Amino acid sequence: MTAAATRIRATLCGAVQGVGFRPFVYRLATELGLNGWVLNSGAGLTVEVEGPRERAETFLRRLDLEKPPAAAVLTREVSYLAPAGFDGFEIRASDDAAEKTAGVLPDLATCAACRAELFDRADRRYRYPFTNCTNCGPRYTIVLDIPYDRPNTTMRGFTLCENCRREYTDPADRRFHAQPNACPVCGPRIGLGIGEAARALEAGRILALKGIGGFQLLVDARDESVVERLRERKHREEKPFATMMPSLDIVKRYCRVSAEEEALLESPAAPITLLEPNGNPGIASGVARSSPYLGVMLPYSPLHHLLMEAFPHPVVATSGNRSDEPIAIDNAEALDRLSGIADAFLLHDRPVARPCDDSVARLSRGRESVLRRARGYAPLPVRFGRELPRVLAVGGHLKNTVAIAIGRQVFLSQHVGDLDTWEARRSFERAIEDLCRLYRFTPEIVACDLHPDYASTIWARASGLPVAGVQHHHAHVASCAAENGVEGAYLGVSWDGAGYGLDGVIWGGEFFLAHGGRFERIAHLRPFRLPGGEAAIREGWRSAASLQIQLGLPCDCPPPIRRMVERGINSPLTTSVGRLFDAVASLSGVARENRFEGQAAMQLERAIGGGATDEAYPLPGGDWEPLIRQVVEDVRRGADPGLISARFHNALAAWIVEAAAAAGVERIIMSGGVFQNRYLTERTAALLEASGHAVYTHQRVPANDGGIALGQAVLARQE
Repeated sequence: MTAAATRIRATLCGAVQGVGFRPFVYRLATELGLNGWVLNSGAGLTVEVEGPRERAETFLRRLDLEKPPAAAVLTREVSYLAPAGFDGFEIRASDDAAEKTAGVLPDLATCAACRAELFDRADRRYRYPFTNCTNCGPRYTIVLDIPYDRPNTTMRGFTLCENCRREYTDPADRRFHAQPNACPVCGPRIGLGIGEAARALEAGRILALKGIGGFQLLVDARDESVVERLRERKHREEKPFATMMPSLDIVKRYCRVSAEEEALLESPAAPITLLEPNGNPGIASGVARSSPYLGVMLPYSPLHHLLMEAFPHPVVATSGNRSDEPIAIDNAEALDRLSGIADAFLLHDRPVARPCDDSVARLSRGRESVLRRARGYAPLPVRFGRELPRVLAVGGHLKNTVAIAIGRQVFLSQHVGDLDTWEARRSFERAIEDLCRLYRFTPEIVACDLHPDYASTIWARASGLPVAGVQHHHAHVASCAAENGVEGAYLGVSWDGAGYGLDGVIWGGEFFLAHGGRFERIAHLRPFRLPGGEAAIREGWRSAASLQIQLGLPCDCPPPIRRMVERGINSPLTTSVGRLFDAVASLSGVARENRFEGQAAMQLERAIGGGATDEAYPLPGGDWEPLIRQVVEDVRRGADPGLISARFHNALAAWIVEAAAAAGVERIIMSGGVFQNRYLTERTAALLEASGHAVYTHQRVPANDGGIALGQAVLARQE
């Protein structure tokens, strides 16, 4: 292995076993002089190649172009990993876990062939809302048990007609063993007509649509009044809404779209993709609110395609729930729970086995970065470098996901959400039951966060199983390391809003020297007080006041806040970079509070705009004093908030580079919700790479708390 070697892992799902795929991969890799291995895995087929980057990427291209004729690749996950030093190329024995997990695939967006049939008047599936084939359609949200056969899906109540059975049993047909196969004669049916649903949208009404993984609430995204009405009824004041747009051309009418973003929008996962608006009017301001991005997805089911044809305009497409509740999946449940929100219902009679929200992704560092992992991604596994104990990891309290470890694979659930309500906690329990039943998994140990008041931690300690507590920020960096195949020594940078620290302080600005399961905390943000505790998370001006008071600077704040900080009453200490973001957002006049998690930080990033500069505030060793003093002085002088924001972001990037130089390790892991900030992540990575470091960030697993279950799973026995 040379110093310039690149290791790439590709996991292929679909009809990839028993079609000569492994011999094909072996011949292709050896022809290109690449080292590595290929095996049949529980997810389908997994291959790793290592060698010069140009040859490795040629391998990926030819893998698509020259695959065996009988193979049908439904999804392809690609990750760039740390070099491992393989010697030669081999066909490995099938993964031990393959029989336990084979066939459980994510839901896939409607393929081009099915879209063509959908609008072909001569086709027997013309305008049929449940058209699918081996290459597309529902998977994870209809499977009830394994193996993935029709009797083990929610399609078992629909008996195949003669024509559909002929397709299902013909190896030459693209619907061969397509378990959701159906047609207007034998398959599911809708209630409210497509035309009637489109007219409801045109009339400014709120439509509840039963999608692949549960209900969505749709309104005309151009209509300010109905968008505001949806916010009022859903009790969602500020958090951005996602949109669905009929076509890529219409997306480009409102957003800047790179070739990579175009590919992400049109991928089989078809996630909500965060795009930069191009300034053209037309979308109601209430859709994105304070976000610098517009969340956009394309139609991904035949029902969506038909509705978008009848109503060819952007629509808000948000989860079918009230805020902080799980999405509705059953018709009767939706009619009850959404009755005070929706004006019309587009129902169908195909049952949904489990709720699965729309995934959210963006481009970062030129790569896909998943922020919410659900439809299109779950339950594909993350492969680890060694055998893991049978761990059930229950994640955190916010953006919850759960995970199970089987052999060398960790299977992450779909996004569950925040566990603040009884309904959300019941959904969390069902996700655990469902994942364990689906994979016939009996855990030996439960891994959870150290925070004693997290609903997930309380559940773990009441489970009756041995419990492994894993520190929140250790889990963050271990998650990113596992996803990127990094083993051995690395510097872990874990920055977020809050996590229970080993010393009783609220952590969130941490540097760890990590090796395996051992973490040495070598640096952190200088602690400061949060007057009011959780109130300071919602009201960022409290963090700003605290910093000013601690520095003896003039502060126009209520006297009780000053007393709290000065006397340490109800003012816990924190090292959180997330709360530092809140403080600078407040001081600069960008945002005084968070009406949803991370709002102020999002607005501060947005403020950079034309204020970009290479100048940086001083932040020596994480000491915020000189930074805050200069921010206050810049505000006094009337400096542009965008310039203040850019200098602040640059200060954080420079601190990471400084810490990396002091640590003396080559590999840098960056994880935690702060690294959802694209400007900070890309600037920091560029600076680190320019100084000779290898930088690893999240790709298919969220950097936020949606990824910590993976870290818990791989650390459980080591903590």
